[in-house]
Amino acid sequence: MAGSKGAPPPPGSISGWRVRVRRLYLGVGPGARFFRCALLLLEVLSLGWIVAASFFDDDPGVFRLDMLLGLVLLSEFLIRMAVARRPWRSLLSPSALVDLAAILSLVFAPLLQGAFAFLRGLRFLRLLDVLRLLPSLYGRRGVITGREDAVRAALELAVFLFVMSGVVYESQHRQNSAINNYIDALYFTVAALTTTGFGDVVLIGPDGRLLSVFIMLSGITLFLRLAQTLVQPLKVRFPCPSCNLQRHEPDAVHCKACGTLLRIPDEG
Repeated sequence: MAGSKGAPPPPGSISGWRVRVRRLYLGVGPGARFFRCALLLLEVLSLGWIVAASFFDDDPGVFRLDMLLGLVLLSEFLIRMAVARRPWRSLLSPSALVDLAAILSLVFAPLLQGAFAFLRGLRFLRLLDVLRLLPSLYGRRGVITGREDAVRAALELAVFLFVMSGVVYESQHRQNSAINNYIDALYFTVAALTTTGFGDVVLIGPDGRLLSVFIMLSGITLFLRLAQTLVQPLKVRFPCPSCNLQRHEPDAVHCKACGTLLRIPDEG
């Protein structure tokens, strides 16, 4: 029956719209891949603009472009939440709330006039979604197969670099003549992260010194984790049907934990 519980939603209904859009986010067809490529391009452009905008501090035209970009990102955010299987649960997740705060700082940029501008740097946390998007763009047996941990560690380091650069810029550029734009902040962050400490750019004030200490200590941890993932043997993720062991050698025939026959997909 058309009204039965198991019947698919009508094409024009709200549920049918959600299903179609969800397929764009999660599907495997050419249309879904193109859609996710467009989303990835939007993320890259938005993050590039955040960096470029630091060179035109407190410019009214920049605030208007911030608002335009924020409205585009807010529209995508609301659609993404609407098509989630549990919209309210997705909306209240920490990552969604952080992303929403960063987007709203762009939408209301003309009203805030630079206040809370540091929140826009939180958008760099979206870089972590690149790892989620790449397998769906290149296929499950793509260029990062077996290197997911190394790619994730590199992305986490990149996210930390850009987020901390945003914090350094927003907390120092109004009082520190050595921090004039995002590039200056990134330069200091990398120097502190690697404990190089050239000394030509330093953060002033007690909060600046504490921020420098935090960057240095966190940098050691992130670099060690990245180095560990780069030198460890290459393995692929494939759950064993018996013991659920997740990681195996690429050419493994049997699970090394329980001996179960594995059928790891291989292009030959």
